Amino acid sequence: MNTIQVDVVSAEESIFSGEARFVALPGEAGELGILPRHTPLITRIKPGSVRIELPNGDEEFVFVAGGILEVQPDRVTVLSDTAIRGKDLDDQKAQEARNAAEEALKNAKSEVDLARAQSELAVMAAQIAALRKFRQKR
Repeated sequence: MNTIQVDVVSAEESIFSGEARFVALPGEAGELGILPRHTPLITRIKPGSVRIELPNGDEEFVFVAGGILEVQPDRVTVLSDTAIRGKDLDDQKAQEARNAAEEALKNAKSEVDLARAQSELAVMAAQIAALRKFRQKR
C-alpha cells in the first residue's frame, strides 16, 4: 500500500505525525489533495481543516489557522502558528472568540485594527466550519 509521511506542526507542538494514504487541505488558490509521490510543492495555506486519511481508512482532522505546506514525493509537512486536533476543538470557545472578533471589527479605530479584526474573524469562521465538518464525520 502506498503511503506518505505527514507531519502537522504548530508553534507549540507536533500535532500529528504518521503515515497517510491521502491529505486534503485548504490551499491559497483552492482545496489541495496530496497523494504519495506528489510533485514537490511549497505554498501558503488558508485557515481550515487538514483531512488526513490513514492507511486503515480512518481519518484525522486538524484545524490550522493558515500556514505553509511543503510537499515532497514521500513527505507532507504542514507548519502553522496555530493548529488544533479536531477532537480538541471547542465549540463554545470558538463562538466566544468569533463574537470577540466581531466586536473588535465594530470598534476598529484604524486600518490596522480593522485588518486585524477581519483576519481574526476569518480564522474563527474557518475554525467553526472545521468543527462542524469534524462533528459530521463522527
